[in-house]
Amino acid sequence: MSRSTRRPAHGRSPRGNDQRTSPSGDFALPRSSTPSLPPVSAFSDLDMPSALLTTLARHGVTTPFPIQAATLPNTLNGRDVLGRGRTGSGKTLAFGLPLLARTAGSRAEPRRPLALVLVPTRELAQQVTEALTPYADAVRLRLTTVVGGMSLPRQANALKRGTEILVATPGRLVDLIDRGHCRLDKVAITVLDEADQMADMGFLPQVTGLLEQVAPGGQQMMFSATLDRNIDRLVRRFLNDPVTHSVDPSAGAVTTMEHHLLHVADADKHDTTAHIAARDGRVIMFVAMKHGADRLVRKLASQGLRAGALHGGKSQSQRNRVLNGFRSGEVDVLVATDVAARGIHIDDLDLVVNVDPPADHKDYLHRGGRTARAGRPGTVVTLVLPSQRGDMNRLMTTAGIVPHTTSVRPGDTELARITGARTPAHTAAGTSLATTDRTRAHRSTPAGAAPRSRNAQRHRPTSPGRPARRKTSSQNT
Repeated sequence: MSRSTRRPAHGRSPRGNDQRTSPSGDFALPRSSTPSLPPVSAFSDLDMPSALLTTLARHGVTTPFPIQAATLPNTLNGRDVLGRGRTGSGKTLAFGLPLLARTAGSRAEPRRPLALVLVPTRELAQQVTEALTPYADAVRLRLTTVVGGMSLPRQANALKRGTEILVATPGRLVDLIDRGHCRLDKVAITVLDEADQMADMGFLPQVTGLLEQVAPGGQQMMFSATLDRNIDRLVRRFLNDPVTHSVDPSAGAVTTMEHHLLHVADADKHDTTAHIAARDGRVIMFVAMKHGADRLVRKLASQGLRAGALHGGKSQSQRNRVLNGFRSGEVDVLVATDVAARGIHIDDLDLVVNVDPPADHKDYLHRGGRTARAGRPGTVVTLVLPSQRGDMNRLMTTAGIVPHTTSVRPGDTELARITGARTPAHTAAGTSLATTDRTRAHRSTPAGAAPRSRNAQRHRPTSPGRPARRKTSSQNT
């Protein structure tokens, strides 16, 4: 592996990494004892294989994002990195390019990958895989994804054939290792993506156990949208004198993102949600529970709206179909829970709706990260019942956000102005839930998505047109 550097073994990082904990629970970024290399203004300024530079140009990726410009000169030289950046800030290429560049030319033995990317969810694993595959192909590296909900024997066979780059969720990787299908003793580069979410989901013991198995002295890269005390433990134990970079640390720092608290009465909540869902354009709606997602999809379908549910109760194939339908436009409304939606990347998504308010400011940040990506505009709307106003105001204060607060009812001009809401095409109660309709719809509707009724197909809602979607590059993944 090229450009390697000598490093101490695990657990021996110098305590000179001056780390302090802030009153809010986040910890201060560690101070590096070694000066970092200056940022670059172009990918061509970097010492990377020409095949990677050619692939970047072919995909329209010409200018590095701030987190890429700051970290790539250092990670390409083997330095550890701790990066804080919201979804859409360019984290995937920030760790993917050095991982591929430093592994290029190497060949893995069966069941012994050379580089590991740990992610919290299946959707994020899929996104990382899709983003890095063209670049891995360009330097002739094999990339394998192992996640729960998919065939374990098939994943074991892929590892047996050999793979240089492994993208994995912690639980499935632990299972494969326990069964003897994988060893990590040859892993020289390790990436933790969305480290905060792994901590929130209770994966820290598994992540710690996996990091203890990789080759001593290897390179560690950790990227997270938020940094708290749980992440501090990993940083102190596994990162050695890391280069640190923080970009867009809070949703409030994203100047292209608007934040709205919409005060609604309990009796108006569903109709308000349906009016927003009927807008001209796609929307992601977040709810607290799996059964709440399914219930909302059914209600929206009864009003002629094409909606699909994304949550942990769906199989991976069902989740993939719903996501593909949402990307292609077959599904207009994606109703998701927090965990299932981590890692979703949809180009030009300009509205996120919190039907149920998030549990804390970190969840708010990650939900909002589905929009206003890569400098494009976006709006985050939260429906707030009277009993939720105090908690939501405190959450906004913690997040450092000053939202616009408006009281709305279905049909209000302000609701339409903020969200593009319009009156949905109503259908006969229960029509879309009839067994015969479900049977027909399953032949043409993504699994987990509710079909539109025949009446809805004849009566589309009307509202002023919205701007056409733009084609974007994959740099912001």
